[in-house]
Amino acid sequence: MVKSFSQFAEYIVAGLADAITDTTIVNDEITLIVAANDIVRVLSFLRDDPGCSFTILVDLCGVDYPERAPRFDVVYHLLSISKNRRIRVKISADSEMPIPSVISVFRVADWFEREAFDMYGILFSGHPDLRRILTDYGFTGFPLRKDFPLTGYVEVRYDDEQKRVVYEPVKLVQEFRDFDFMSPWESAKYILPGDEKADNGGDVDTPKK
Repeated sequence: MVKSFSQFAEYIVAGLADAITDTTIVNDEITLIVAANDIVRVLSFLRDDPGCSFTILVDLCGVDYPERAPRFDVVYHLLSISKNRRIRVKISADSEMPIPSVISVFRVADWFEREAFDMYGILFSGHPDLRRILTDYGFTGFPLRKDFPLTGYVEVRYDDEQKRVVYEPVKLVQEFRDFDFMSPWESAKYILPGDEKADNGGDVDTPKK
């Protein structure tokens, strides 16, 4: 019986041989780095092998590294209920070369792969219906790419006054992009909205006399 995470990782590597290029264990989570062409074989093994039994694909998502080639990572999160374990599998991809679809292994990957295509422009070969799923018809660009502009595109919404769908330019004013990254346990160094009645530097919870 495999007990430790390191033993479990060794068991998987032994079963997949040359398909895995790297393995890491951080916070009791195993991450496998796999060649894109081997992803179907790897996920099939993790699902079907009795020692693994990762029968649930929890999520499939993209990650953008615009300064790197290939630009994207595609990350698969798997869950084994019987073993009470999770595992993460990563492959690299670019915007030109399609990577294999894993719908044949996990049917739920259908909409996950469409989302990765819609948001990042990642292509999946063998997908039966690879089209946008979240953006509007005729949308241009890929919103989760880090070089996607924050303004200059249009958004669609229902206008209750006009009783119809309207298209408007996307606007994101700078003030919504400023964060102070303060810990929630720290007191703000400025007066928060609603605390204007408090003395500067005083305890806002202390009533005035």
